[in-house]
Amino acid sequence: MSEYLQNQEHKQQILKGLITDLHKGRDFQEVKREFNELLEHVDATEIASMEQQLINEGMRPEEIKKLCDVHAAVFRDALEKNEKPQLISGHPLYSIKHENDEARKLLQELGEQIEQLSMAQAGEQKHLLGSLQEKFSFFHKNLDKHYSKKENILFPYLEKHDITGPPSVMWSVDDEIRDMLKEFSAVLAKAPKSENDAAGQIKDSFFKLKEKVEEMFFKEEDILTPMLRDAVTEEEWAEIKEQELDFGVVFSEPPQGTWQPKAPGKLKWEASGGNDYIELDTGVLTYEQVNTILTNLPVDITFVDENDKVRYFSDTKDRVFTRTKAIIGRKVQNCHPPESVHVVEQIVNDFKSGKHDHNEFWLELNGRFIYIQYFALKDHDGNYKGAMEVSQDITRARSLQGERRLLKYDEDTQVEGH
Repeated sequence: MSEYLQNQEHKQQILKGLITDLHKGRDFQEVKREFNELLEHVDATEIASMEQQLINEGMRPEEIKKLCDVHAAVFRDALEKNEKPQLISGHPLYSIKHENDEARKLLQELGEQIEQLSMAQAGEQKHLLGSLQEKFSFFHKNLDKHYSKKENILFPYLEKHDITGPPSVMWSVDDEIRDMLKEFSAVLAKAPKSENDAAGQIKDSFFKLKEKVEEMFFKEEDILTPMLRDAVTEEEWAEIKEQELDFGVVFSEPPQGTWQPKAPGKLKWEASGGNDYIELDTGVLTYEQVNTILTNLPVDITFVDENDKVRYFSDTKDRVFTRTKAIIGRKVQNCHPPESVHVVEQIVNDFKSGKHDHNEFWLELNGRFIYIQYFALKDHDGNYKGAMEVSQDITRARSLQGERRLLKYDEDTQVEGH
């Protein structure tokens, strides 16, 4: 084994030992002092590798999450000394920093408004609360979008490079922040009716939230960003850039980008389950998988092509309306009694002309409440390619009330969820 690899392995053992000691209750200052004595430098990739090894050896991600802020504090000085990745406008890594900078500004503004609120007279507080709620609502919505973009685009690419532990831990902390955002929103909503010190409660709740969000700025910029820089390929950055467009603007439009992907942003997917597959816009499926999905949909679908011929129906277990294979290739107008053909004709003609692209009906049938929708189907260029009927029994859905946030199969099995 080379001297470099031996040194890396030795460093990993030190890092793992220190973090394990923290989880066993060793004093934080002692651990930090020993870290500074033993290691002069550590980078984000090494921290990710250490956390991954701990998880592989049996430490639960939830356990790491409990002390992840402490971990970051141990390594913070060393990480902040590292050379910062060069960020080019237009690159997805630049987007992380831009969105965090915009969030920082809003946090500062919110903090200033809350300070004003705590010193304002009762009559002025109502106006300040309205402004505060509006600004916080914008902050809440966009920070959630920022986290969602990170979790649903960036994390999968780390996982492709076998980095699964750190994303799992960070996602868990994101959800913790989301809960704090909701709690603060509830504090704001209750404030006008509160007979207690509403301004004081708002201030306490906000600064706890602010501290947690700012800690995530550090993790994203000094740990996640270098980790992504080292792991993700140029071709994958092109794919990421294409997917970012689905989220639209987060906080504010970043400066005009100078970075251009070196590879076309066409996503590539691996097929599973055999060579007989269909490449779709968002994945690859075998013919068997396509058929299995369609026959297990919780709704019934019937597809009519641009020439008004029935081409497909899903043969689901409990269809709302009877369909037989004999209708395949039949004109849709001939599949309805004469009395209702004019309705079918109008729907199809409106879809073809572009006058409408959706219609819906609902009715009661043998004690069930049935919801029926019709959709115009168009290709990427906007050309009419047919219509789809979607039918479902929503009797039970209409009766649901409140929330269910527990996974429940029977009275004896409950698992907490979100």
